[in-house]
Amino acid sequence: MSESNTPRQENDVEPERPETLDDEVVLDLALDTADGAMAPSVIPATSQGGQIPHAAGGSVFRQIVTGNAMVSVLSVVLAIVLGGILMAVTNPKVAETAGYFFAQPGDMLTEVFRPYVALVQGSIFNWAGADIAAQLYPITETLTVSTPLILAGLGVALAFRAGLFNIGAQGQIIFGALFGAYVGFTWHLPFLVHLLLVIVAGFVGGAVWGGVVGLLKARTGAHEVIVTIMLNYIANFLLLFLLTTPAFQRKGSTNPISPFLDQSALFPELLGPQFRLHAGFLLAVLATVFVWWLLKRSTLGFEFRAVGANQSAARTAGINVPRAVILVMAIAGALAGLAGIAQVSGTEKYLSGGVAASIGFDAITVALLGRSTPWGTFFAGLLFGAFRAGGVAMQAETQTPIDIVLVIQSLIVLFIAAPPLVRAIFGLNPRKKKKATGGPGSGTMPAGKIESGAATA
Repeated sequence: MSESNTPRQENDVEPERPETLDDEVVLDLALDTADGAMAPSVIPATSQGGQIPHAAGGSVFRQIVTGNAMVSVLSVVLAIVLGGILMAVTNPKVAETAGYFFAQPGDMLTEVFRPYVALVQGSIFNWAGADIAAQLYPITETLTVSTPLILAGLGVALAFRAGLFNIGAQGQIIFGALFGAYVGFTWHLPFLVHLLLVIVAGFVGGAVWGGVVGLLKARTGAHEVIVTIMLNYIANFLLLFLLTTPAFQRKGSTNPISPFLDQSALFPELLGPQFRLHAGFLLAVLATVFVWWLLKRSTLGFEFRAVGANQSAARTAGINVPRAVILVMAIAGALAGLAGIAQVSGTEKYLSGGVAASIGFDAITVALLGRSTPWGTFFAGLLFGAFRAGGVAMQAETQTPIDIVLVIQSLIVLFIAAPPLVRAIFGLNPRKKKKATGGPGSGTMPAGKIESGAATA
């Protein structure tokens, strides 16, 4: 009997054939890698034997956004250390006490650490306060200052997760504040209704300004960085113009400021009139939970992450990429618009030309430090809020320029953008790349079995 007619034995094992990956499997792999925040570890198979080439190194932008959490922490530590050295070198009292360091080393160490002690006292807890209210005031200031940073940072981080660089948080904050403030000082309604309408107006204002970016990106291919930068200028100068018109300028004032918002349009104070902390902080917490749910639990968030991981695979899987781009930019703008509401309905209580300050640009750093995750962005916002609140106390008590805080923030950005530098300084070994199982120099590896959206050898 010929070999072809021999029945197959049960113990015979059919040789495993290399499998090819379609774009839908690649999409699953991409989303399983760091929950969709990182570039996919494999790319569609080639036609040569179904072998999968190693994923090419991600773009600089993606590497920055998805940097290791430990690198983020060490970046902060390194920036604080270098900031301390800079303060010590420029402080004349440190130079004076260094002259008798070996006789009384404690004096020099005290002068070196005094600015950071003042920073902690001004941002977390003032143990020298006369009463409990004075002691807790610093932490309430940190939470107050952090609120718009968190909200704007969430808007930037959400766009990052979809692969978009949202530089336009500044303009989106302005539009949110513009819409919300107008409703706040022109409409006269009961408290809860009025406040909710102000929040909705700010949400819509930011969404409109962010949605314009998404629309231009999706329909014309215009780069979101260029578009958002230009829209920031438009929003800023439009605000300055409107504050000189009768519709927005406060009556009897020559300054470009709006009337005060009605009391019914303001966030209630959480701890009483002696503190500036308002319910806008609770809004920031709710926004963080919302973004977490959106990215982790919703179909729309899955689409955002899919588009950010691999647009080609997302399109093949049936996702409407232009629609996702428009929606993610609209929601990102809406979150930044809420930061504007936190300013006009919580902290300042009126609209001015400096309502956005540098919040929109600081939000980029907050999102990067938080690795574009909702809760990472939340805690990064708290850290930068502490820097801002404590910097004032540091300057008042130690005559250390508050600009040193900006130096520390800039150093954080520098180190986050250069993970190899941080790893080299601290002696960390970078992740070792898996060796290819193909022939030498082939740069390919055979595809393993694909089960439940994960590749297993």
